Amino acid sequence: MITAIVLIGADIHQIPETAQAVANIPGVTEVYSCAGDVDLIAKVRVRSHDEIADVVTAKINRLPGVVSSATHIAFRSYASAEVDGGFSIGEA
Repeated sequence: MITAIVLIGADIHQIPETAQAVANIPGVTEVYSCAGDVDLIAKVRVRSHDEIADVVTAKINRLPGVVSSATHIAFRSYASAEVDGGFSIGEA
């Protein structure tokens, strides 16, 4: 599976509706509204790069309320214990 993180700028008056519309797209597994530089963050999990292109450009970007998006492809996934272990300085 390929995971992509999609940062979405949304019309401020349509954030809840836009978030729900994004969440309803097949391949989108999670959507978060958030503070910061973007309004929504969506996690997309699909089998191919072509599917990412379809989900993002043909579906997400065409939704009413979506103003902009930036897609980031994940290389590797780390669980909390793995990340903690990677930054450990040998404390017992």
